Amino acid sequence: MSGKHRVIAAASAACGLLLAVPTAAHAEVEPGGWTSESPSYKVQERGCGQVDGLTFTLTCSTADGDQRAERRYDTYTGGTRQFEGYFKVTSMGGTRISLKQTFNDTDGSAGPYFMLAVERGGRLYAVHGGDTLSNAGTVGATVRVNTVHQVGKEHRTYINGSLKHTVDSPGGSFYDKFGAYRTSSGNGPATVVWSNVKFWRK
Repeated sequence: MSGKHRVIAAASAACGLLLAVPTAAHAEVEPGGWTSESPSYKVQERGCGQVDGLTFTLTCSTADGDQRAERRYDTYTGGTRQFEGYFKVTSMGGTRISLKQTFNDTDGSAGPYFMLAVERGGRLYAVHGGDTLSNAGTVGATVRVNTVHQVGKEHRTYINGSLKHTVDSPGGSFYDKFGAYRTSSGNGPATVVWSNVKFWRK
């Protein structure tokens, strides 16, 4: 091989290496001043809910009772917290399945403060109030979810990087949950696979 051809071959190889480098993963929304953290969690399986790693399944079509398959993370108090995760609904025989919750853990007012749910057909909505956030939750589609919670001020929800929902926040203690959970008006079966779950605080 001539010197000229060796140079061309080397340049082509270098280009190939550059093309093989994976693109950078998405980072937190509202960048600036975040500290990564790794809160502990507990797995919750109730009714016909089943958890296998980051795969969450409701195996029945029961329209009553507590049907859930979730991860429940540590409680936090004060400050600003951010959750990021990607979900894919891989099957949806039912409808109105909660995917992600910010749960109010404060004595006297405990309950699901914010719930993101999906209807059959892909509509993503806030359970409290019913606002439509997106129609991106179709079977087989990967959707990025970020929630930014300023305790005592505001809770913001982003879908695929775009702000879709804002609600005032009380003070107190909260925690994050995600998976697959039958809402009061929903039913399975459904399977949801989560991935690339991250947490930050500031």
